[in-house]
Amino acid sequence: MFNFNKKLLLSGLSVFSALTLAACGNTNTDTDSDETVGSKTTDTDVTETAWDRIEEAGVLKVATSGTLFPSSYHGDDNELTGYEVEVVKEVADRLGLEVEFMEMGVDGILTAVQSGQVDAAANGFDITEARLEDYNFSEPFKYSFGGLVVREEDNSGIETMEDWEGKKAAGGATTVYMALARQLGAEPVTYDNATNDVFFRDVASGRTDFIPNDFYVSNTAVQFYADLGVKMSDLYYNPSEQAIVLSKDDTSVKEKIDPILAELAEEGVLTELSKEFFGGEDVSKELDNVDDLPVIEIEEQ
Repeated sequence: MFNFNKKLLLSGLSVFSALTLAACGNTNTDTDSDETVGSKTTDTDVTETAWDRIEEAGVLKVATSGTLFPSSYHGDDNELTGYEVEVVKEVADRLGLEVEFMEMGVDGILTAVQSGQVDAAANGFDITEARLEDYNFSEPFKYSFGGLVVREEDNSGIETMEDWEGKKAAGGATTVYMALARQLGAEPVTYDNATNDVFFRDVASGRTDFIPNDFYVSNTAVQFYADLGVKMSDLYYNPSEQAIVLSKDDTSVKEKIDPILAELAEEGVLTELSKEFFGGEDVSKELDNVDDLPVIEIEEQ
């Protein structure tokens, strides 16, 4: 079985959210052009890397939604927190940087990375082959698989993956989970940075039928909103790895972040943060028997 607590799973333990992705790229090697002046040689053409710019500014700009409980959300004190938010804070602190979070709808987050509006993104993005073509990703620090939020009273009429056809699927327009829903014949109902309770009430009322998303995020949220008439389906699929999304321009930032993530894992910091935000579950480690889960290739990403 997977390395999550069965008792918590059966009661529906971790949270819903909206989405997923990641990437890896090649380093742009800085090149020096030597110019001889008399007997002296000077460097005149040194390429500035993304890390150089971040280090000079002393600030790491990170896009996140602020509505993805328990990865990125506002707590009782209205301060931004969550598993991924706190991981990013730890990374930035160890790099000697301030972190500036820019909250935005999930469908605009990756565009913000690509355009250079932000340096990175942390919001439950799955690492996929398609995304690796356009983005770099840090090493993964969250492992999960696909889950399904359905109506408590009738399971939304979904017993198999084939039952997705004709049902209304709720989520962000550009997530891998909504791409899968469309591929399996579901009707997409998209939201712009809505909170979990909005999604759940719409499923319970019949405005939508199900929410395909990361299991641990979904399950945690379902437990938190236990009285809204939704539950976790027992359909599980598509193992996933999630990481910090970075620009494809060069790998200089990845080369700084990856060793810090390794430190946080070795010191048990990732495990502590995971258990704090995911009801005792350790999502920072690879799942046992993950190969037993069905994998459905997503054609549109």
